Parts: sequence; C-alpha cells; structure tokens
Amino acid sequence: MDLADGLLDHPYDVYRRLRDTAPVHRITGPDGTPAWLVTRYEDVKAALADPRLSLDKRHATPGTYKGFSLPPALDVNLLNMDPPDHTRIRRLVGRAFTPRRVQQLRAPVRRTADQLLDALGPHGTTDLVASYAAPLPITVICDLLGIPEGDRLDFRQWTDGLTAPDLARPQAAKEAMAAMLGFLTRLLETKRQAPADDLLSDLIAVRDEGDRLGEDELMSLAFLILFAGYENTVQLIGNAVLALLQHPDQLAALREDPDRLPGAVEEFARYEGPMLLAMRRFPVEDVTIAGVTVPAGETVWVSLSAADRDPARFPDPDRLDLSRDASGHLALGHGIHYCLGAPLARMETEIALAALLERFPELALAEDEVNWRPSLRARGLRKLPVRYRSAQDGDRLRNHDAHDD
Repeated sequence: MDLADGLLDHPYDVYRRLRDTAPVHRITGPDGTPAWLVTRYEDVKAALADPRLSLDKRHATPGTYKGFSLPPALDVNLLNMDPPDHTRIRRLVGRAFTPRRVQQLRAPVRRTADQLLDALGPHGTTDLVASYAAPLPITVICDLLGIPEGDRLDFRQWTDGLTAPDLARPQAAKEAMAAMLGFLTRLLETKRQAPADDLLSDLIAVRDEGDRLGEDELMSLAFLILFAGYENTVQLIGNAVLALLQHPDQLAALREDPDRLPGAVEEFARYEGPMLLAMRRFPVEDVTIAGVTVPAGETVWVSLSAADRDPARFPDPDRLDLSRDASGHLALGHGIHYCLGAPLARMETEIALAALLERFPELALAEDEVNWRPSLRARGLRKLPVRYRSAQDGDRLRNHDAHDD
C-alpha cells in the first residue's frame, strides 16, 4: 500500500479500512521506502512504550529510511534519541513544564488570549488560525524561552514552511531550516552574553557550568521546544474550534456548562489530535507486533489518530462526544516519549476556548470548505474563516432593531 493514498484528504476513512483489515500493514512511506504501519489502539500503545523500538536513526537498516534531513546542529534532539541521553536531556528541560510551572502561566496566557480577541473587535470575519490559534502559542513559547517580539513572525513562517512545505518550491523547507538555525545561533549567543530570566538562559547556564549539554544538544533542544511548543498547540486549538463549530449540539452543551472544558479538551485531542503519526521507530532486534514479525532496522510507523478512533477502545469513535471519558487517548503520545509540553498544550487550549466562547456567543464557520494542511504526519488547518459577534454588539443591534420598530 502507498501510505499517501487517500490519507491527505480522508485520513480517518483510510485508517478505518486498515484497522478493520489487519493490525499491521506493509506500506510505502512518503519517502518511497518500505515501512510497517500499526493502527490498533492496544498495539500502538504497546509500540510507543516498547524499548526495542528505537528513535535513533542509527538503528535503521542502511539504505532504507530517508526521512526529513536536519542539520547536525538540530538533529540531536529528544525525538531522535533513546536513554540514557534522552533521560538526561529530558530531565534538564522537564522543570519548565511541571504542573506547578504551567499553573503559573495560566494568568499570562489568559491575558494574551484576551488581547488577541480585543484586536478582532466586537464583530466581523477572521481567519482564526492566523489571528488567534497561531499567535497565542507563539507568544507563550517565545515568552517562556525569551525570544524578542520582533522575531516571532519570522519564526511562524519558518515553522509553517517546515510542517507544510510549498510543493512548488522544493528548496523552501531547506531555506526555512537554514534561517531558523542562523536565528537560534544568534539567539543563544545573545543569551550567553546577557542571561535573562527565561528557559534558554537556564539551559545555557547548565551547559556552561556543568558541561551536561553539548553545543549541538543545546541547539537541538531549543529548536525542538520552539517547534513542538508551537506546532502541537496551534493545531489542537484550531482543530478543537472547528470540531465545535461542526457539532452545534456539543458547542451548546459546552456553553451551558463551561466546567466541562478540561474533559472536553481530552475529547478534542482524541477526536482530532494534532498528530496523525508518531515519530518513526526502528527495531533494535526482530520484533513481533500483533503476530507480525518486523525485522530489525526496518521503519515502523504507529498511527495515533487510528488508535484514538479504534472502536475496541472508544465506542462510536467517529462521534464527537464531550461527555465521553477520553482519558487514555494517545494523541500526545505514551511512554518515555510522551509529549513533554502536554500540560502546557492542554492549558493553552482550555484557556483559548474559554476566552473565545465567552467573548463571542455568536460564532460560526464563514466557509463550508475545510482547508487542511497537506501533511501525512501532522493534522492541522491552513486557515479557519469564522464569523463572530460579541454579546455587547449583539445587544446593541437588537436594541437598534427594537428602536426602529
């Protein structure tokens, strides 16, 4: 099977057929090389936690896996490594995303959300990805890392160029990568000369004082925090808003009981999570998955989205149900590679939705067609055109109409 067949336009339909047919499939990956695809919940969950399935590309059979090529200075990141290096580096950055630290960020995140909504005005039409879902996580992660405001627009353009490259410009992704590498090099040097109260300065101090982070490790970690901290959250927020607007009964239920929002975020992640596929893995020895033997060194893809719509785990999985217990979903991973920024992504999504729904009781899609980004791995919107009106503006219009009558 060609992995690209139908997945860009109808991923859940394709994954349903694959799941119903067999637990593991031999496929052709996006780089033209053979791979194995795992689609059922229990098998995906087990694969994500299996130490025999390595993220280190050095375990790939020579001449097979190609994948996306990163410069060496950005390639030494958590998504390409196993313990003990993975354990050491994750522990260093983990303190930035503890539940306590995330709780401290709630008030600043809400202020940012309110400021972005203020800028929209009381009524109108907007691309909610460009005006809200994207700038909110950019602001949060850049504030956390200490990135100047003037550099943030460039960062978003570079990230978009990497996650949804322009097929008409094959060099665009490489240009974005080179620009980001140059930016991070300058930024880290600035932080080294003038440390501030931010995460990058803390990580530099750890490296310089204890020599626990190599130069490439430091650069790669900064890149991953920036990239993942933006990509996953903007997609989760955008996908959640779209799901609500496409399911007015669920939107009405959430407006009626906003206290359900934390649980609703879990259902949004399960139903339309930010990632279709987890990072590829390479068996360090022959591994049997659901009765299928995968030879050492061959590429394994595990589908998070297929697992989260497996009816064996989630009854009626293609239905958005905000009253569902969606705990145990795999949208943000599982095992030692579970998304480091998951608490932050959840909190940002919860606040983004709360602020949006409170501000605009009248909110609707402005276009019928949904424009997804062309990616086999990520699940996110190119744009989300909506019409909106605040409560105060609605009251003003109704009073005006009554006066005319």
